[in-house]
Amino acid sequence: MNVVYSGPSDLPEVIPIFPLPGALLLPRGQMPLNIFEPRYLAMIDDALKTSRLIGMVQPDTGDHSRNKTAGLFEVGCVGRITQFAETGDNRYVLSLTGVARFRIREELSVITPYRQCAVSFEPFLSDFVARAGEDDVDRPAVLASLKNFVEANQLEIDWKGISAASNEALVNALCMMAPFGPREKQAMLEAGDLKTRAELLVAITEIELARRDDGSESQLQ
Repeated sequence: MNVVYSGPSDLPEVIPIFPLPGALLLPRGQMPLNIFEPRYLAMIDDALKTSRLIGMVQPDTGDHSRNKTAGLFEVGCVGRITQFAETGDNRYVLSLTGVARFRIREELSVITPYRQCAVSFEPFLSDFVARAGEDDVDRPAVLASLKNFVEANQLEIDWKGISAASNEALVNALCMMAPFGPREKQAMLEAGDLKTRAELLVAITEIELARRDDGSESQLQ
């Protein structure tokens, strides 16, 4: 990114919210988006005029009694629009680069067609430090889990690219791409640090593979 965000003070306290089930954005991760709904086209237009920031958060279809904002998980991740293109058929194709996670304080009453929330980035100060906690990640365990998943699903993977990736890039990219359900993705998003996120990724992958072996219901999306 051309802009460096060094802490919460560099980010706005109110951000537009894009609820998207199964979408997991993490700091410094890349998320492609295909925007076609009028309310979100308006959201992108407004973001491009201002901070270019969009808050990604999953809808919570479970019990909302604990939520400060109805129908949303309380934790999401804000991303900056770093690539943008118009398609000519009333769509935008863009890419978000993750900046930092946030906790929703409250949803605001607004006149915009899209939702806006007051958020706090204070609980996630480590997100502003690139590659924080990398040395604590059990990389061999992550790679072994990935290998098992790839073999079980008969997938092809760029192992050369995997080998060159930093621990942060590896763990966050695998979490974002993993075809797990919203609850599993939310757990990885809310992990306290990179080590915990990596451990969750390995554990969820092993559980999924075990379910397949014994014929239990899969959690894959």
